[in-house]
Amino acid sequence: MKYNYEKQIDEIDKYLRGKEKSRDNFKIGVEFEHFIVSNDTMETVTYWDKNGVRDILCKLEANGWQGMYEGEYILGAEKGDKVVTLEPGSQFEFSINAKLDIVSLKKEYLEFMEEIKVILKENNQRIVAVGYHPKTKIDEIKILPKERYDYMFDYFKDKGKYAHNMMKGTASLQVSLDYSDEEDYRKKVRLANALAPIMYGICDNSYFFEGEKFKEKSLRTLIWNNMDKDRCGTVPRSLEDNFSYKNYAEFVLEVPPILILKDGKFLPTKEAKMKDLFDPENYTKKELEHMMTMVFPDVRTKGFIEIRMMDALPYPYNFSIVALLKGIFYDEELLDSLYKIFEAVTYQDIIEGKDDIIKAGIDGLYYGKSVANWGREVVNLVYEKLASEEKSILKPFKDLMEEGKNPRSLFDNDDIDSINEIIKNTTNIL
Repeated sequence: MKYNYEKQIDEIDKYLRGKEKSRDNFKIGVEFEHFIVSNDTMETVTYWDKNGVRDILCKLEANGWQGMYEGEYILGAEKGDKVVTLEPGSQFEFSINAKLDIVSLKKEYLEFMEEIKVILKENNQRIVAVGYHPKTKIDEIKILPKERYDYMFDYFKDKGKYAHNMMKGTASLQVSLDYSDEEDYRKKVRLANALAPIMYGICDNSYFFEGEKFKEKSLRTLIWNNMDKDRCGTVPRSLEDNFSYKNYAEFVLEVPPILILKDGKFLPTKEAKMKDLFDPENYTKKELEHMMTMVFPDVRTKGFIEIRMMDALPYPYNFSIVALLKGIFYDEELLDSLYKIFEAVTYQDIIEGKDDIIKAGIDGLYYGKSVANWGREVVNLVYEKLASEEKSILKPFKDLMEEGKNPRSLFDNDDIDSINEIIKNTTNIL
């Protein structure tokens, strides 16, 4: 059936307009992905293992969390503003309902870490924040018993070289931000995309790939460059001066969604595009929101702007990045200043910048400077503008930038071959 394309665009446009927030109600949302590993072997702890991720979720449930089930399988848990969900390779994702300030997010995060630490200690396990699994290969990781992940895994068999690595081997830090109107949205999306090579570079925290030391740099960039060109990278037209909600809707509608949610059921859709499937006269909000999650660009819109270029980072660096992004995008003077600095960035600049950080890491060149220099400059600009409490949160990363380092380069030398040594220095167990 052929649907009215303009009506489809209008419905997505209406949805995005309905998510505009007043500036005094701008919130920050964060998702922290991790691996659970054995203390003795550093091998992954999967959903299916004895004392595995399924059992960990059940212990949270016994602690008063509400289990989230798909059929007989527990696949997440929630308690108050805290939510645990699972990625396809049993990566443990902890998220917090969006808050007005970073201090509140940090409090919720530290409380959760104390709770999960007790459970993992009993199992002789630890929770680790690195960008790629330190030891276990993806062929050794059984995918979760989740219907949508089965469809995605099958779909990606014929896509990018590293699509399955993305699903089962990676872990990230994702930060979500609000927008006040279409102009504010356009400006934030454009700047966030222009900053992509810098964020990939300064947040590189991947040491190993498929059980061996990764010899290049910025593994996350390499994987997402080879994931699925239809739904990844820089959204078309997002660097243009007149980029709009409707332009983002056009991007979404031209991508195969892999599967849709209809009448409470997931249905595989193969190569059909969103515009072939979305009935603008008969849909639910939940169905539309699911479709919006099936694209994976560096900067995604889901009723908020989601920044997706960062590897999973250990505490306190993870919150330094939250403070950095809050400063960039919620201080209007800083937003305008950085927008002007990067307003001439082109798609080709971004592509070349990503390629260079794969070769040279934080010393790679982008838009006339090394990523290390850009990182130092941007962090210092933000640091000067933050309130004292947020300054202290950003400072650990500021210190890294002053040394010209990123999290990976703290341990990146030929004398360190021990997985244990690196993992013990990148653990989230406090």
